[in-house]
Amino acid sequence: MFDFTVEATSGSARAGRLTLPHGEVETPAFMPVGTQGTVRALSPHDLQAVGADLVLANTYHLHVRPGEAVVAKLGGLHRFMAWPRPILTDSGGFQVFSLEGFRRVSEEGVEFQSHVDGSRRTLTPERAVEIQCTLGADIAMAFDHVVPGGVDQATARDALERTLRWLERCRRRHAELADGRQTLWPILQGGPYLELRMEGLRRTLAMGDWTGVAVGGLSVGEPKAVMNDMLAALEPGLPPGPRYLMGVGFPADLVAAVERGMDLFDCVAPTRNGRNGSAFTPDGPLNIRNAEYREDPRPLDETCDCETCATFSRGYLRHLFVAEELLGLRLLSLHNVRFLVRLAAAMRAAIRAGDFSRWAAEWRRRYPLTPESARP
Repeated sequence: MFDFTVEATSGSARAGRLTLPHGEVETPAFMPVGTQGTVRALSPHDLQAVGADLVLANTYHLHVRPGEAVVAKLGGLHRFMAWPRPILTDSGGFQVFSLEGFRRVSEEGVEFQSHVDGSRRTLTPERAVEIQCTLGADIAMAFDHVVPGGVDQATARDALERTLRWLERCRRRHAELADGRQTLWPILQGGPYLELRMEGLRRTLAMGDWTGVAVGGLSVGEPKAVMNDMLAALEPGLPPGPRYLMGVGFPADLVAAVERGMDLFDCVAPTRNGRNGSAFTPDGPLNIRNAEYREDPRPLDETCDCETCATFSRGYLRHLFVAEELLGLRLLSLHNVRFLVRLAAAMRAAIRAGDFSRWAAEWRRRYPLTPESARP
């Protein structure tokens, strides 16, 4: 039930097929983020309509509310979300970074002060695995220690060593609980330091025969050039299975990462930007609130086949945001997710045609450099 086949390559870019218990995923692929068991503003029907094959949910947030026991009682995460296709659960490691003011790290694990009710909850590597097994996702992620992109080397080293010690604990506990319906992936850390990244890769691969590997702790404040250079350096040493770059979801970043051998991506960017009136287009971001769109009869993106672009004008969409109507949040979120799904499909086609480099160069000539993507 856990298989990955590389069907074509073009340079370091790969087109593949990932088989999981709840279905197949063609790669490169973008995963919409459903942190609390829902992709904000979008229904499971919406996600299927835009072609999403794999979604992400979050261990920490579902543990805090409603609790993994409630999810299990209601049939497991797939039934709970009414999402029949594959699910990947982040371990809660990202919350070590994002909830820095509400947690305390120790060798045992991380004690969080709940952002919901103020209660104290300790997430250890073993508990992170146990929660994910109870939720029933296809792919569980190891519990890791994520640090900001600008940390000093000593702090990055400390977090890497802890991540590796926690990985061994995750591996042991998952082996005890595994029933053949879920796989565990490790997360490579090391901050912005290449020598730590390479060491972490070597030691992680020595721990087991993993069905997939994630690269974490990037896109957390370091310059884009650092992230891209890191991926290029890691790529030759990565195993042939699926490679998941965590927390990346702006269009130019996806193109650059696929160029460097990455396969899977997740980010809140498409839905968060959509809820704030920013739409992805082939010509770069479009702020639908701008007065210039007040009487614009065109769709957001004339190349897009989503419900938003097939039905509504820019003028109408601007009206929804000015009037603070909730429909606008859904329609731009829907379009942005579809944009990334279509982008992934276009990259797969270019890889299969053997001319990804040419395709990427042409794509960049149209898509402008933006603050979120400093260079390819």
